[in-house]
Amino acid sequence: MTDIKYEIVKTIGAVSKAASGWSKELNLISWNEREPKYDLRDWSGDKSKMGKGVTLTKEELLALRDLLNSLDL
Repeated sequence: MTDIKYEIVKTIGAVSKAASGWSKELNLISWNEREPKYDLRDWSGDKSKMGKGVTLTKEELLALRDLLNSLDL
């Protein structure tokens, strides 16, 4: 299996943090030296391990924002 290269270009913020030290974060990440995308996933405290997540382009993030803004919470 090929190693996945990633670079956290910008940390936007944490959505939640678990007692274990892991946190669900929104970041701008370059995967395999490609154009950075917005990424929401769980990270260990030292960022050496990651959980499954979702990666979004700017356009997809804007569409998600509009969907969330339309919810009656």
